Amino acid sequence: MPDEPKRTRSGALAVASGIFLSRIAGLVRERVISHYLGLSAAAGAFRAALRIPNLLQNLLGEGVLSASFIPVYARLRAEGKHEEASKVARAVGTLLALVAALVSLLGVVAASPLVELLAPGFEGETRELTVTLVRILFPGMALLVMSAWCLGVLNSHRKFFLSYVAPVLWNAALIATAIIAGWRLAGHDGDIAIWLAWGAVIGSAAQFLVQLPTVIALLRGLTPSLAVGEPGVRATLRAFVPVLLGRGSVQLSAYIDQVLASFLGAGIVAAMFNAQVLYLLPVSLFGMAVSAAELPEMASATGADDARAAHLHDRLRPALRRVVFLVVPSAVAFIAIGGPLIALLFETGRFGADDTRVVWIVLAGSALGLSAGTQGRLLASAFYALHDPRPPLHAALVRVALTGVLGWAFALPIRDAAGYGPEWGAFGLTASAGFAAWVEFLLLERWLSRRIGKVAIPTRLGLGALGGAAIAGAAGYGAAYLAVTWGAKGWQSALVAVPVFGAIYLGVMSAAKVPEAGAFTRRILRRRRARP
Repeated sequence: MPDEPKRTRSGALAVASGIFLSRIAGLVRERVISHYLGLSAAAGAFRAALRIPNLLQNLLGEGVLSASFIPVYARLRAEGKHEEASKVARAVGTLLALVAALVSLLGVVAASPLVELLAPGFEGETRELTVTLVRILFPGMALLVMSAWCLGVLNSHRKFFLSYVAPVLWNAALIATAIIAGWRLAGHDGDIAIWLAWGAVIGSAAQFLVQLPTVIALLRGLTPSLAVGEPGVRATLRAFVPVLLGRGSVQLSAYIDQVLASFLGAGIVAAMFNAQVLYLLPVSLFGMAVSAAELPEMASATGADDARAAHLHDRLRPALRRVVFLVVPSAVAFIAIGGPLIALLFETGRFGADDTRVVWIVLAGSALGLSAGTQGRLLASAFYALHDPRPPLHAALVRVALTGVLGWAFALPIRDAAGYGPEWGAFGLTASAGFAAWVEFLLLERWLSRRIGKVAIPTRLGLGALGGAAIAGAAGYGAAYLAVTWGAKGWQSALVAVPVFGAIYLGVMSAAKVPEAGAFTRRILRRRRARP
């Protein structure tokens, strides 16, 4: 279909636009929270508490629901079975609401043992505050699970922007709460954290409700249903369990990191959260945007196995190139000029230069696996489109095992023996996760190639992008260093380093006649000519 590439690019742009606004709001949120709490014990308690019920959101919603529900729903719509598709969506939504409500209730009741399990290094007032925050946050996370169901319906109808911009409301609620609480409760960190938790619940309700009217219109009603006998519902549930285990194992990896980080101090837990906010920016803007737009397109393919394989190749080849072209320089930038970036975004109030250094170290470790993680997400989507979630599950289990063993070794026994600081223990955690992401990616590439033929991984483009980004990173670092030498503050040096980095990377890639660079340059020139 000649309109498909254009439609997919439009979908990816809509996803990226929504995610961009959401992530910008998230950066503002973290800057405001960091201003009032810094890397204090209360900040660590809030970040840990937010992550614990977030397990519910990630397991029952987000990528798990998309990977199991969207392929079934999109295929039914592609075959013209619109009424059957709506029945499947309503039944899945009903089942999800019941399970989310039950798990949320259990989370409130079992908050104390959950904190003991997932943040065992917390003690005394920090631990008690974390328990209180978890009890407040769990109902809000159930609402976010239903928001993820709305996202699945909207994405299948190629209505990407609303579902990905909706988290702006969640962030806005937290920003407003942080400002009000910080102004009224200055010096009472625990009370500010409790206000933030209630703000998160309000934001969760807003994120769900803003999508609901459009979803009701698309499904022509929202009558609850328990029609588990429907073939589409059975197919979704069959895929849900292995996808749940696969994506859940990745979430388990993140929780293992939190458990280990809690022994390094509440400040390190907070620092890892700050680093994750930056790390997820290119993952969301480039990896998630492309994967989210491609999944319904890949899943809607019909015909014999050879035709579907050819369709997947046609979708994967340009998608992987776009991801590599954009993500590789992001990873290098985090390592080379991460300090000025962190200072620009977070260094205010109680968040000082020492905090910037700690977060930069953690972020540099995360950057090592950034390219592998984003490409792996796209390859996993191809398996989900083929209704074969087991390979991503097996690769994820390998990733979790490697992350857990290596992270534990670098964060605890090796650190005790070598005597390096807790921030370098956190670097060991994130770098271990990066190494494991590369192993997972290589496994997925090998298994997918066996299924559909050799996958065109853009290795040459990746090496070229790495070389160009290294040159740009050296120039950006040098520009930041000179700016500080001449009297600029840390955050001001970012205003010099970032443009230098971007211009040199784009210049090098354009000089090498990389098609993606040429297209990007032409787009910029067209916009300039279009200005009056």
